[in-house]
Amino acid sequence: MLVLSRKNSEKIVIDGKIVVTVVKIDRNQVRIGIEAPGDVRIFREEIMGGVARHAQEAVAAGV
Repeated sequence: MLVLSRKNSEKIVIDGKIVVTVVKIDRNQVRIGIEAPGDVRIFREEIMGGVARHAQEAVAAGV
């Protein structure tokens, strides 16, 4: 894992096409903005866990 320190409004560029911007820093919360091409899917980790669990349940049920 790469760990970087960024200040408000600073950006990180990934693979020359994904830009992550620190939009707001407030106490224990950081708001980020992500700019990416339309074919790049972006999910929050907690959503991905639910999607994977739902898919496993569907397979187990024979759906």
